[in-house]
Amino acid sequence: MKAMPRNTARLIMEKVEALATDPMAPNNNVKKLTNHPGYRLRVGDWRVVYLVHENAFLIAVVRIAPRGDVYQ
Repeated sequence: MKAMPRNTARLIMEKVEALATDPMAPNNNVKKLTNHPGYRLRVGDWRVVYLVHENAFLIAVVRIAPRGDVYQ
């Protein structure tokens, strides 16, 4: 997260914290990934790929990267 602007990093942290509160809340910027067990959160031009471990009440952020690089 050091490579991104500070305000973007702050916004991503706020969005991830909101997901931690209720990962199944309806959100237009969250989509289930195809061919992958995780989800993606869109925050501007950045993407957050994460997994939800429902049994442990845990969200594991797998990757944060610009849109073009996150899926590689």
